Amino acid sequence: MMRLLTFLFILCCSALSNAQEISTTKPWTYWWWMGSAVNKADIFAQLKYFQEAGVGGVHIIPIYGVKGYESQAVPFLTPQWMDLMQYTVREGRRLGLGVDMTTGTGWPFGGPNVTPDLGAKTMTVKNNQIDVQPTKQKVKRAAPGGEGLVLDPFHPTAMAQYLSRFDTALNGQKDLPRAMYNDSYEAYGANWTDDFLLEFKKRRGYDLNNHLSQLIDSTGDATSQLVRIDYHQTLAELLRERYAQPWTAWSTKHGFLTRYQAHGSPGNLLDLYDAASIPETESFGTSRFDIPGLRIDPDYSIDQFGTPNSLAMKFASSAAHFSGKKLVSSETGTWLANHFKVSLSQIKPQIDELFTAGINHIFYHGSTYSPEKEAYPGWLFYASTNFGKHSHFAEHFSLLNKYVERCQELLQNSKPDNDVLVYFPIHDLWATPAKSSGNVHLLEVHHVDRWLLDLPFGKLTQQLWKQGFAFDYVSDLQLKRLQLNKNGDLTSGNAFYKSLVIPASTYMPEETLRELKRLAAAGAKIIFENNLPLKVTGYASDNVRQNGFVNALADLGKQKNVRISNNVKKELATMDAFPETISESGLTFIRKKTANGKTLYFICNLSNSFSEGWVKLGRKGHFEKMNPLSSTDEQWSGLSEKGSEIYLTLQPGQSCFLRETDSGSPNQPQTLAAKQFELKGNWKLTFLKGRPNVPKPAEFTALKSWTSLPDSAVYFSGTARYQLRFDCPEELLTSRVKTLDLGDVREVAVVKLNGKFIGTAWSIPFQLNIADKLKAKDNVLEIEVTNLSANYMRLRDTQKPDWKKFEDINIVDITYKKFDASKWEPMPSGLLGPVMILFH
Repeated sequence: MMRLLTFLFILCCSALSNAQEISTTKPWTYWWWMGSAVNKADIFAQLKYFQEAGVGGVHIIPIYGVKGYESQAVPFLTPQWMDLMQYTVREGRRLGLGVDMTTGTGWPFGGPNVTPDLGAKTMTVKNNQIDVQPTKQKVKRAAPGGEGLVLDPFHPTAMAQYLSRFDTALNGQKDLPRAMYNDSYEAYGANWTDDFLLEFKKRRGYDLNNHLSQLIDSTGDATSQLVRIDYHQTLAELLRERYAQPWTAWSTKHGFLTRYQAHGSPGNLLDLYDAASIPETESFGTSRFDIPGLRIDPDYSIDQFGTPNSLAMKFASSAAHFSGKKLVSSETGTWLANHFKVSLSQIKPQIDELFTAGINHIFYHGSTYSPEKEAYPGWLFYASTNFGKHSHFAEHFSLLNKYVERCQELLQNSKPDNDVLVYFPIHDLWATPAKSSGNVHLLEVHHVDRWLLDLPFGKLTQQLWKQGFAFDYVSDLQLKRLQLNKNGDLTSGNAFYKSLVIPASTYMPEETLRELKRLAAAGAKIIFENNLPLKVTGYASDNVRQNGFVNALADLGKQKNVRISNNVKKELATMDAFPETISESGLTFIRKKTANGKTLYFICNLSNSFSEGWVKLGRKGHFEKMNPLSSTDEQWSGLSEKGSEIYLTLQPGQSCFLRETDSGSPNQPQTLAAKQFELKGNWKLTFLKGRPNVPKPAEFTALKSWTSLPDSAVYFSGTARYQLRFDCPEELLTSRVKTLDLGDVREVAVVKLNGKFIGTAWSIPFQLNIADKLKAKDNVLEIEVTNLSANYMRLRDTQKPDWKKFEDINIVDITYKKFDASKWEPMPSGLLGPVMILFH
């Protein structure tokens, strides 16, 4: 008996030792299961790849299938599918990987148990009559077993009916995902539900049937604006009460967290994001950063997709900050560039932009499950950056992941330190005619120019962002949760603010005005930009309520802690809300507080207007600079009367943390190297590994793309080694600082100097510290460069385009046209230089 107990004890301890802690500080990835034609052996192999690459978790999204694999498809939520999902959770846990799951397949929510009466509906006004029709939209990119109608997001029971099949599937299951996921809205044309007229009258106090002409009027008539506001307000309330909250409550009941992409919907994004455990934004396309050497895919269409925007991202992070949620995530890298053309150096600035917007839980978009036996390039998703095993940067993927992990470790374990709270006057948007599907305003993250940037709110927040103010947004509903603390600061119970700013606006609800009066009476500092609102929202009893609204506004405007000003920056300064002047240098930042109350800055240089210089911080203290690329620390400090002044070296493309320390003394500023020694001579090039074959060696006296070489180099995708022998001048040998600058690298460079590993350069600027590894004579520099896979795919699409075998949309290019790499021009590859040693 004792031997049996001992054996069981050892077995239990072994199991516990094999179960590793799941990390949220590491980046996670979307993981598309094409047709759910998956098996346990390949699931494990790919989970192992993610673990070894430094990924923290996966998000399972079943989507459309692969031609020829129909017999292997596993229908969604069947016992076999649930077994595969549970296996993934168990093995992921053992490997230290978390698992999330979409509450459905494809997007948006819908499927086989959504009957026509529960399907999405669209309303139009014809001959002053309401005409309601089903949208007939089906789940986009659905997986086997997930096909069906998109559910009506405003229906009183549609969500409960939809979730009932998950109740059945989950019953008795033990190994479940961490979180459920709800993709961006995309219920095209949905703007109605069966009891909308009843709910409208109950909530708004009048019959919409009597005001249909005003609902569709686009002349700017005041009555029409009020009716439109009431219509949108009702849609927003129903969406939150009948869609977001029931899904969140159901998930919580089953022990799941929720990740919610509220954008694209007609609701108030702040309230919808607020309903989730983890609000999630989206970074789609390429931002236009002025970083020398940073490439933008010329085929990407701004007119078609817009560009990522920090102000849109801040809706998700503001909701998280206000409610005290530790994590706020982002779909990251969607259509960053065309297939086979994305480099690690393009990904880092996009992630830095997300970090400064308050995001701290990166989800790559993404990775596709692909059988281990599947030939290159494997299975691919149509709209993503490939972060999977067949990616051309797979060998160096861990370097990006380590960078993200270092950053997220600090960002997740600190709290926001924002001075300003900006009210989002959504009713002014709702008052205007909508041009989008269903004649409703869809608050998307793509074309923010269509709804956000031209609003007074958008113009003000753009100014505050450029001026260096740290701020969050707040909704009408969230205002009810604000109080004043003993220091006179506004607090949500989780975050603290010096002042509340009301952008120039026309409309405001009575309830919101009451909350502002309550806060002002308690001593809150409130700034109205330019003017007080002019009109109360709501058509019912408008004249009576308007008189009371005007009188209450007048009383509010008389309070000494309430200001009306056309110079918000000046007024904020009187309320101890000061901008960070580092923004004037073109730097982007987020400021936070650590658990012990110390100030933490994450700063990135996404411009070309700063490289080094003295900068003043808005918080006093001694600070150390940490480079998250290498996790090295440098202590710098210098105090000025109103804050801390430090000498900052941060070249375009670089990022750093500034961490407050208990003590320190000013150090001699470490400036950028002022001198340079260009490495010239006979560069020997040896191709090491790659596709379609290994070209012959070559020699250069001047560095250039290896695609200019004869043989098959123009189609080569892989790794080649450059070697150069050189002597050093005495001035260089005795210098204090020595930095190897590789110039233009296409795309990743692994460097050895005199047989010793120096490092891997994968982000802009492509520089490495070479310290004291130089000698006077016969230095040997070896640089192994790995390029993109685009050039090989040019050849592959002329010879064997058989890899394009996916159902539904199959594979398309970045403009959603049929993918054909054979027409591409060769992508520059290799070490383009110039290669220099920078020194003092």
